[in-house]
Amino acid sequence: MRKVSLRNLAAHKVRLALTVLSVVLGTAFVAGSFVFTDTLQRTFSSLFADTAQGADVRVSPEDARSSGVPNEDIAAISALPNVRAVSPYVGGQLVLLGSDGAAVQSGGAPTIGESYLPEDQRLGDPTTFVDGSAPTAPGQVAINAGGAERAGLKVGDATQVLVPSKGITDITISGIYSTATESGGFIGLQFVQSQANELFTDGTHVQYIDVAGNDLIAQGLTQSDLRDEISAALPGLKVQTAADVQEETQAEVESALSFINYFLLAFGGIALLVGTFIIYNTFSMIVAQRVRELALLRAIGASRGQVSRSVVLEALVVGVIGSILGFAGGVGLAYGLRALLNAFDLGLPSGSLALEPRTVAVAFAVGIIVTVLSAYAPARRAAKIPPVAAMREEFASAGDTLRTRTFVGVGLGIAGAAALVIGAQSTGGAAAATVGAGAVALIVATALAAPSLSRPIVGALGAVITRPFGAIGRLARTNSVRNPRRTAATAFALMLGLMLVTVIGVLGSTAKASVDSLVDTGVEADYILSGPQSIGVPTGATAAAQQVNGVDRTAVLHPVFVTIAGQEEFGAAIDGSPEGLLELSMVQGTADLDSNGFSVSETQAADRGWTIGTQVTFDTVDGASVPVTVTGVFTDNPLIGNWIVSGDIYQEVTPSITRSDLLVLVKAVPGTDLGTLRTDLEAATKPFVVVQVQDVEEFKGSQGQQIDTLLAVLYGLLALAVVIAVLGIVNTLALSVVERRREIGMLRAIGMQRPQVRRIIYLESLLIALFGAIVGVALGIAFGWGFVQTLRDEGLGTMTVPWGQVASMLVGSAVVGVLAALWPAVRAARTKPLEAIADL
Repeated sequence: MRKVSLRNLAAHKVRLALTVLSVVLGTAFVAGSFVFTDTLQRTFSSLFADTAQGADVRVSPEDARSSGVPNEDIAAISALPNVRAVSPYVGGQLVLLGSDGAAVQSGGAPTIGESYLPEDQRLGDPTTFVDGSAPTAPGQVAINAGGAERAGLKVGDATQVLVPSKGITDITISGIYSTATESGGFIGLQFVQSQANELFTDGTHVQYIDVAGNDLIAQGLTQSDLRDEISAALPGLKVQTAADVQEETQAEVESALSFINYFLLAFGGIALLVGTFIIYNTFSMIVAQRVRELALLRAIGASRGQVSRSVVLEALVVGVIGSILGFAGGVGLAYGLRALLNAFDLGLPSGSLALEPRTVAVAFAVGIIVTVLSAYAPARRAAKIPPVAAMREEFASAGDTLRTRTFVGVGLGIAGAAALVIGAQSTGGAAAATVGAGAVALIVATALAAPSLSRPIVGALGAVITRPFGAIGRLARTNSVRNPRRTAATAFALMLGLMLVTVIGVLGSTAKASVDSLVDTGVEADYILSGPQSIGVPTGATAAAQQVNGVDRTAVLHPVFVTIAGQEEFGAAIDGSPEGLLELSMVQGTADLDSNGFSVSETQAADRGWTIGTQVTFDTVDGASVPVTVTGVFTDNPLIGNWIVSGDIYQEVTPSITRSDLLVLVKAVPGTDLGTLRTDLEAATKPFVVVQVQDVEEFKGSQGQQIDTLLAVLYGLLALAVVIAVLGIVNTLALSVVERRREIGMLRAIGMQRPQVRRIIYLESLLIALFGAIVGVALGIAFGWGFVQTLRDEGLGTMTVPWGQVASMLVGSAVVGVLAALWPAVRAARTKPLEAIADL
């Protein structure tokens, strides 16, 4: 039986190649996901490996958003008996101007300025300069090699940096230093300590302090002992050993990368699921084609177990070959994923590929186990066929009833639809989980009921599409509905891919429509000044805009972080009156905020039990307490959030080094020419480089562009599932041609021409692809609606369906159906009539 199985594989090379390919694609995505994320994690780990290097203890504030560690604590730590040296760190985000005078785009990586410490003050390894030297005076900076290349700068070049809270500063490149790992888009600038203090601190704090102890080992002490000594002297600060800092940093890196890992593995699972259906369908067809052969084996003495094992053995061979090729492809795919993400300038660091033993084990386990399990059910079904019955000619086209699986599918579909509707009535994680459970149930229900569903849908499509083709069209329609199992299994792969594309399209379209609605109904300004999300609008830009002729008034929005009754809260602050700039629909009280005014949303007021005149205490990150009074309640507005305070309160609760202007709203003097005003605003804010002057429509467009960028990555990854689905259609049609060899030969013998044979295959593929697309799009719209409903408290409004995208997917599916049929159609047309009729 082993020889029979192996010879059968060797005798059907095309079928073997198509089956192996489906395993390769699914396995490659899983392996590539692991290799990619392992590489990222190892590279990030190496970047942070020198965290707290040379230090025994790090002293930092309890809240990283606070002002930092007071300067006087540096002397207090230095005076402790077991402390040898202290190294205060000062740094912050900035924007570097390149050789062309424009802001250097670092992708998703930060641009950081920090203080340069002379070698006699550094606790870690010395800085290695590849050109030039360290800064020695204010205005001089050293830059990392990757940053210098990205900015087009060299030693001696003069340029500028923009520090959000300080404005523009002139600098000259004094040296270029190297880093142990190529750090992607990261740009690091090192200033002399006095200038770093001026740019990145309030003059009385530093970000943190690294501490080195005296010879602890010689004294029988550990890092923990030194930590305890410092904690006792400075009880209000966070004191960690260097080992604790490195462990915490590593955990933060893993946590940040876990999303990417789960994200990529989810798409790998989708690709594998699509591949699984193709493999299952392939083996089902193989068994159907070989039913007489297997029956003959049973008749000459082969047992049921031997027949089952022969089919499973074929699957095992396919799984092993597919896993080997898929694993190799996964390594290449890891390169491709990195190139894809780097194409969006995400600033990812680079490093050698990480190949873990776990990746090899998972890739081979997934590829082999999925393939063998996919073949197991057809193998059992083949073994149960009575030999005499199977050898009858008509048995091969007979199939068991679809009644049971259809009833189960309908029942599961009703349960899934109910869960979808119930989940959509609420918001939050539990509601989303309910919608997700309903979606899974509906997908399984569709898989079970699809054969029965295919008959009416494909029949209706065929009645319209194939009518112009006459008898050839009717024959194609009949062939499409004759084997509903095969039609449904083939279409299901494409259905799943387009379902996911539709869900993402609905979410993205709804998000953009919701942003547009929020801006349209919430913003009344003529122009909006904005900057990069990481730094906002630089200090000074607002004052420059206020001096422009034709500007009536401005209002600045700020983000606010405080603690209320022990719970961290996020809100907004506004400098200036919102009248005519922001639409605040007041339920009670007034929108005008006095020095301690506090307006809250209707939902927040109800949840907290706040009314006009309620006293609330804001606890700040620096430990201060600021009393505020509720002066107004407004209709929920996601653009503002739960509450809004005055600019005075913002200044009081936010440390100076973390203050930022989120947006600046500008209102023109009535009758002012807006075109001229825009030109003047752009000229006034030009020195601040990153400031954009946009009208409301342009602002909406920029927010939508960010959503489109994210969706482009998702669509790029989903494209693999669609490619697998297309190959599945090619696979099934090719196998269908083999299965119907005698039938096609008979048609050719009675006069059917080769172009007519090809046309039949084209039409069959077109109907199958459209069936999968219609069902997939319908499910995608339903699931998209469910998930949008669970996110309505996050600002997503009424669901918006991207009908243009839906139409293009349906047309594209029709094109895909025809293209997928090209090779199988040519193969069918080349069938030799007499040989096919004589084939037993």
